[in-house]
Amino acid sequence: MNHIQNIINDFRLFLRERLDITHEKSNELDTIEAIKKGVEFKGVNLWILIFAIFIASLGLNTNSTAVIIGAMLISPLMGPIMGVGLGLGINDLELVNKSLKNLGIATVFSILTAALYFFITPLNEARSELLARTQPTIYDVMIAFFGGMAGIVAGSAKEKGNVIPGVAIATALMPPLCTAGYGLGTGQWTFFFGAFYLYFINSVFISLATYLGVQIMHFPKKEFMNPDRAKRVSRVVTTTVILTIIPSLWISYNMIGQSIFERNAENFIRQELSFEGTQIVNKSVVTSGKKSIQVAIIGKKITEQELENIRSKMGRYKLNDTELIISQGGTDNADITTLKTMVLEDFYNNSERSIKQKELQIDMLSKDLESYELLMRKSFEIAPEMKALFPMVKSLSFSKGIDYNIKEQSKDTVTIAVVEFEKVPDENGKKRLEEWLKARTKSEKFKLLVE
Repeated sequence: MNHIQNIINDFRLFLRERLDITHEKSNELDTIEAIKKGVEFKGVNLWILIFAIFIASLGLNTNSTAVIIGAMLISPLMGPIMGVGLGLGINDLELVNKSLKNLGIATVFSILTAALYFFITPLNEARSELLARTQPTIYDVMIAFFGGMAGIVAGSAKEKGNVIPGVAIATALMPPLCTAGYGLGTGQWTFFFGAFYLYFINSVFISLATYLGVQIMHFPKKEFMNPDRAKRVSRVVTTTVILTIIPSLWISYNMIGQSIFERNAENFIRQELSFEGTQIVNKSVVTSGKKSIQVAIIGKKITEQELENIRSKMGRYKLNDTELIISQGGTDNADITTLKTMVLEDFYNNSERSIKQKELQIDMLSKDLESYELLMRKSFEIAPEMKALFPMVKSLSFSKGIDYNIKEQSKDTVTIAVVEFEKVPDENGKKRLEEWLKARTKSEKFKLLVE
């Protein structure tokens, strides 16, 4: 018994040592001061935010994830959001008011900047990156909360690292604001309210996580002169959190139900609509409004009795209130027309994907060809100069290559120059020639090979 107790005690000690952050914490007052500095939005901070909004809007407009991430990295939005949580956690209502005021200013400027961009841009089609910011769920709540916890723990550490930019990316504060601006600029209010709700969720739960982190790490608090005021603040925080989380729970419930329905429908089609001599050429699952499963089949005709038998099995897959619509080739003109339409639609979608892939390949090859042509022109341009500066050079050829770093498992493009000399120069002469060629060809990575 004592042996088991010793093991339990050792395990507790191990966990305490591993999870303890007190030895890595900086002074709490330094952390408070650092967060306070990032709260105010005026001058440089405000201009950086405006430029970041333009960059994020361009990224959403062109469906470029890399550009959106870049905008999130330079955005200073985390400051006032963490300031709200910190102020609540240390009973500094002056800091809370200041943070809320600056967060409001930042939010208004962000939405108006994005609205201006999407109002004047000719490319105002809703792309997937925009659509992804309009239906927040409970998962967004959890991402914001755990991101906020990571932010306050990292903010209180001596070594800050790159956690705060990572939190800004994970919780995605910028894209919802830009999407709200898109909705405002194009008059599509569904986009505006859906995206603004996602931004509100992120802001509330990052602040909540900061508030809880400050409480857990025992930051020094200001004393409330009025206990009733402390209770009112606590009630406001609790009410805000509850009212924020309820709609996201409802959206998540519907989303999970839709996902389960689609999975059950796929299992039903795979298990019950597989017949010898028939082939499914198209299928679609309708989840909004009246639920239905639509399947187009060619080959051997399925009899009415077999169809009734199939429909009777739908309850096993929890598809009781779902309509099954089967179109079979050769049944009647309406079915044939439907079948043709579905096949043509499928063919069109596949063709469109294939064309886009080929266009992407052509674009990449065109860029490669352009770089080779540029290199060729450079070789003709620098040949006369080289003859005057390096008369011992007999011939010169350029090529592009791949420099693969085995240790770091990374690769990069390199310009390779192969030079033949009448008389090979010393190392200083080679180095001088290499530096001149690198500067003349404007190559970031360059290698000189001597023959």
